[in-house]
Amino acid sequence: MKILVVDDDPDLRDLLREYLTRHGFAVAVMHDGEGLAARLERERPALIVLDLMMPKVDGLSALRDLRSRNDDVPVILLTARSDEIDRIVGLEIGADDYLGKPFNPRELLARINAVMRRHRVTNAAAPEQREDYAFGAFRLNFHARTLARDNQIIPMSDGEYGLLKLLVNHAMQVLSRERIIDLLYGAHSEVSDRGIDVQIWRLRKLLNEDPQNPRFIQTVRGRGYIFVPDDQHEAPL
Repeated sequence: MKILVVDDDPDLRDLLREYLTRHGFAVAVMHDGEGLAARLERERPALIVLDLMMPKVDGLSALRDLRSRNDDVPVILLTARSDEIDRIVGLEIGADDYLGKPFNPRELLARINAVMRRHRVTNAAAPEQREDYAFGAFRLNFHARTLARDNQIIPMSDGEYGLLKLLVNHAMQVLSRERIIDLLYGAHSEVSDRGIDVQIWRLRKLLNEDPQNPRFIQTVRGRGYIFVPDDQHEAPL
């Protein structure tokens, strides 16, 4: 996973490159916001760490330009300013998070992982141009991101929709809790196995499944969960 650090402080760039590399990221750097959009056309990072105060093109201007291009790459702003107005403006024009200088690199790492978790869930729940998926009395609409029972829409969160879509996409495949966490949130996520169990329980409630004998989202003891479509009846042993 590649992180792009844009900051005019060479010492900070070197420190972040070394620290994030040690934690499994590939790190690229820029010293200014000028040419950031063109850089992204050649090299696509998973996230940008963007300083607010830089010569030529500052962080707010660079971020505003990205969002005006409908570029949704995640951005964490770095700022040494005490005035909160710039931070608020940054969030209003599309920053995903911000961190004030000076900061502990460990906190930046935690914020990067948190933003990426949110982004993964959003991507998992993103609209798709594909046919509806019907099972039982339910219909999953991938374009509208909705679940309906007998033509009645069932309210769902992005997380619930993303998990259901993941299970449907892996029908008749046993997914361990660790695999579900990795696919939805990333390998460095702090989501626990228990957290996945709770999400499965909520999803089963939406489907009105008997918790002792679920029809579609079945438990494979000692292995994980499996989505069993209409033409199947039991999970593989």
